[in-house]
Amino acid sequence: MAGSEEALRHELEAEGLHIFSVTRAGSAMGIPFLRRREKVPSVDFLLFNTQLRTLLHAGLPLAQSLELLKAQQTAPHFKALLDKVHQQVTTGVALSDAFLSLGDVFPRLYSNTLRAGEQSGELESVLQRFVEYQRIVEEMRKKIVAALTYPAVLVLLSVCLIILLVAKVIPSFAGFYVSFDSELPLVTRSVLGLSDFVQGNFFLLVLAGIAAVVSFKAWVRTPTGRLITDRWRLKVPLVGRLAHLFALSQFSRSLSVLLGGGTPMVPALDTAASSINNMWISKLLMGCVQEVREGRPLSDSVEDTRVAPAMALAMMRVGEATGALPEMLVHTSEFFDEEIEFALGRMVALFEPMILIVMGVVVAGLLLAVYYPLLTLVTKIG
Repeated sequence: MAGSEEALRHELEAEGLHIFSVTRAGSAMGIPFLRRREKVPSVDFLLFNTQLRTLLHAGLPLAQSLELLKAQQTAPHFKALLDKVHQQVTTGVALSDAFLSLGDVFPRLYSNTLRAGEQSGELESVLQRFVEYQRIVEEMRKKIVAALTYPAVLVLLSVCLIILLVAKVIPSFAGFYVSFDSELPLVTRSVLGLSDFVQGNFFLLVLAGIAAVVSFKAWVRTPTGRLITDRWRLKVPLVGRLAHLFALSQFSRSLSVLLGGGTPMVPALDTAASSINNMWISKLLMGCVQEVREGRPLSDSVEDTRVAPAMALAMMRVGEATGALPEMLVHTSEFFDEEIEFALGRMVALFEPMILIVMGVVVAGLLLAVYYPLLTLVTKIG
């Protein structure tokens, strides 16, 4: 066993092998969810592609452009990946193959887009399409995150308030009510019992919560877990529609980029379907690949999956009939983007008052359960 990556590279090259890249294996424990894969920030990747397209447009050779971009990269992980890509390109490896050799660090959509540009001799224009695609997807993702941030903060603050009431405020009333000769109401006894349980097992409950979260995240990272959670996410009111629209927008725009760059329909469809974040919708659309390969129209295959609305299917059929499918897919993705904007606005408008009402009722119920015996006592005295 080689002592380092460089030593292994020299050993294999000495045997006459051509090495694309050497990657250190995972931990000996072999537990997938304990190994964290460092990702390239989407903003850095977008900036890299924008600058690469600019350098190629200025007439710089590809190897020199990669060397310049690698030198100015500040993120160590991304810089190391670009160094591997640059080494392979300087030895004659195609840029698409160089990125593909890095595994799933970069999306397969990117490698296939580059390959289409290399085969058509229009790498610069294909990069421009991918940059536009990446920028639109990133902007839409930021809008979704921004819209969900405020409701998430409200939920977090409300949960913290409830924990504070149950763990600290309510127990202070327990000793006061012990002096009562009369029996306390059932709701008060239940709340006080819950408070005693939380206070006595607080650290155990915290550890159990952490263990549950870690276990759930580990299960979600498995193919089965992700497939189930992605399908469940689509059924959540409001949020499910948002996830559905985003997946369809991503699929339409990805397929448009690939077809516009010259990639044949079948491999383009396979790549676009696999690039969708939602695994359930990705699985349904992957089933269209074989049907399209056998000659069936894309719109008919997608219609059978029942994931796309009638408007989108009609636009696909127009594109197939006129030979302008990439352009119509762009319009289709824009249609989905408009739907996302509308769904976001409606969701935020409904979520904020809904969260406030639900949490208000919970907090008011806890306080009423605690103060009810005291109010009853005051009434009797009065």
